[in-house]
Amino acid sequence: MNADDEGYVLFVWSPTGWTLREEHGELPLIGTQLEGIEGNGHHLVVSKHGPSPLPGDQRPCAFTVGKD
Repeated sequence: MNADDEGYVLFVWSPTGWTLREEHGELPLIGTQLEGIEGNGHHLVVSKHGPSPLPGDQRPCAFTVGKD
């Protein structure tokens, strides 16, 4: 099994706080704009990559910030 099969974790920003999601596929590149995540109507941009915050989870994590 390769990293693409395992997916990644996505920290999704919103004005009311953060949501942690499990995603499949390739980790989005830094600077990638994501739309329609969680139906919050905000445009999100991947701001950085890091390790998953979940204990024992070896998947990478993409962190997002809001963009208006």
